[in-house]
Amino acid sequence: MKRICVYPKDVQLVTGRSERYGRNIIADIKNKLKKQKHQLITIDEFCNYMGLETSDVEPLIR
Repeated sequence: MKRICVYPKDVQLVTGRSERYGRNIIADIKNKLKKQKHQLITIDEFCNYMGLETSDVEPLIR
């Protein structure tokens, strides 16, 4: 089964940065997209924000 949500640990795996950086990126994406605190970020939203191809990111996220 393929996941559609991105968590800070996933951002850490993709970018090689800290988990804290991942939390900050997710918070920035939520602010930009005007999402509420409880709403999740999708892989597509993350890739669009970071300028990455979804096909490159999906294999890295388990």
